[in-house]
Amino acid sequence: MDSADVEAVWRIESARIVAALTRFTGDFALAEDAAQEAVAEALVSWPRTPPDSPAGWLMATARRRAIDAIRRRTALKDRYALLAADPMVDEDIDPDRIDDDILALMFISCHPVLSPEARVALTLRVVAGLSSEQIARAFLVPVPTVQARITRAKKTIAAAGVPFELPPADERRERLGGVLSVVYVIFTEGSTATSGDLLVRRDVAYEAIRLARTLTALLPDEPEVHGLLALCELTAARFPARTSPDGSPILLEDQDRQRWDISAIQRGLASLAKASVRGLGPYGLQAAIAAVHASAPSVEATDWDRIVVLYEALGRVAPSPVVELNRAVAVAMASGPAEALAMVDELIASDQLPGSHLVPTVRGELLTRLGRLPEARAELELAARLCTNERERSVLLNKAAALD
Repeated sequence: MDSADVEAVWRIESARIVAALTRFTGDFALAEDAAQEAVAEALVSWPRTPPDSPAGWLMATARRRAIDAIRRRTALKDRYALLAADPMVDEDIDPDRIDDDILALMFISCHPVLSPEARVALTLRVVAGLSSEQIARAFLVPVPTVQARITRAKKTIAAAGVPFELPPADERRERLGGVLSVVYVIFTEGSTATSGDLLVRRDVAYEAIRLARTLTALLPDEPEVHGLLALCELTAARFPARTSPDGSPILLEDQDRQRWDISAIQRGLASLAKASVRGLGPYGLQAAIAAVHASAPSVEATDWDRIVVLYEALGRVAPSPVVELNRAVAVAMASGPAEALAMVDELIASDQLPGSHLVPTVRGELLTRLGRLPEARAELELAARLCTNERERSVLLNKAAALD
């Protein structure tokens, strides 16, 4: 077995191992550190002596490392004695508790006491099993920055005395929103990278989909969990057609829809049906919009009136300037650019989305359709200056240059 085998086992089993260790030690930071030490030992040991049960080996080794750490804490001798007497081996773990353990781990990783950046880093580390290097590559930040975020997050959780348990039923739905938002942030960074020279970071997006699938298995009766998974699946279905072989973006109107992933569309529609049982929430409504696009044979044949209605509903349940900007785009397609331009100008007048390249991008498109080319070129050039993704910037500059 080589390092790739170790990584594969860890990605599959990490959440269960860290969750079980946290439950038995009562110390989240200790559990995560012990699990990481077990992985490091596996990288050395497994190539020489492959274990019969890789997951069991990691669990047993991590447990020994946790006990060793507790032994070194002389003030916790009684606690060590309790753990040493506890028959925590892989085959003795109650399988009925594993799902609750992993769910509790996700709630801890996305706890409100943590900053948004720390929630994302910690979730990718302890739930998804990514290394600090992998997280740093995904979000284009230095490895020490990721490591510092994870370290601070674990210290914050310890200082706040966050228990390893599922939130009470009356708090769970409210806290679930935080968990879903973290998964959504991870997916959106993968589907449209905020910076760098790649438009789509598929590995990041697919990791978010894996997390969303885990949530649907753990919380099958929560409609918004299915809504988020539907949104991710339907959006990811377009990945094969979104970029050319050299990585250049392909706009929606130019995409070969035959290359869209039909299996992902079918999975997304199935999840959307489950999300619709008790009415659609914010993620479900966004998934419904994506479903309209997925079912249309072309941009011209898209039911833009339906999309406008869905954005209006989304604006009522989850109002935001981004929703209004997207609604303006849909209005432009359904009713013409003049009405949409008035909506965008209203966003600018109220100073919403300051510094975002999205507003001048949309405004430039609308001005182009209205024949106001000098103004359109200025807006597209402004959008290019504000855009931090090199691929998107090149598209914007090419559009501006074409107006000459």
